[in-house]
Amino acid sequence: MRRRPLPLLAAEDGPEALPDPHTALEYPNGLLAAGGALTPAWLLGAYRRGIFPWYSDDEPILWWSPNPRAVFDPRRFTPRKSLRQSIRHRGYETRIDTAFDAVIRGCAAPRDDSPGTWITVDMIEAYEALHRLGHAHSVETWHDGVLVGGLYGVQVGAVFFGESMFARARDASKVALAHLLERAAALGIGLVDCQMPTPHLTSLGAETVDRPAFLARLAPPRGGRHLP
Repeated sequence: MRRRPLPLLAAEDGPEALPDPHTALEYPNGLLAAGGALTPAWLLGAYRRGIFPWYSDDEPILWWSPNPRAVFDPRRFTPRKSLRQSIRHRGYETRIDTAFDAVIRGCAAPRDDSPGTWITVDMIEAYEALHRLGHAHSVETWHDGVLVGGLYGVQVGAVFFGESMFARARDASKVALAHLLERAAALGIGLVDCQMPTPHLTSLGAETVDRPAFLARLAPPRGGRHLP
């Protein structure tokens, strides 16, 4: 089967140049376009349309809208018994937006099963800029004053787009996720996006939705009070 050419975007085009997410490739799943920029305007314009950047240091910026999508409905989330026990008995404290820079760098650090990272220096700087503008947030797990896990993402209206998580202690990232979902439900955030479905996310209670259903829930992404 012949694959259509991938649209190549220039930074000056603006996020309006991103193609319709419904036109994303089937293989690689969700690849939509290359190029553009990582400015706040580009990132927010992409997220509003269900598109996110994901690429390696040796690649141009790549934009994705996979099908299906992994999501959590905060109102329906119930942590499993083992996670409830970790929340209650491991002495963890959860905070929001007190260590964004440390969280994104924790997510970017090499892992035993993946020595490389897609969270490049440019990506770190771009999301730190979004954080300073109040659009990107971190949810952190602390133990005895030490950061042991967390996650970060971007909120647009009533949708939180999760980007990555890390853990240096048992269940630390799961505790951060549970806190995010509890807080999201209280604030009227109706959807937490996790991008690509994985067995790990499914085991935590994530659902899969097809692209049309996912995009329908973004239009328009209004409502929801902002974290924290």
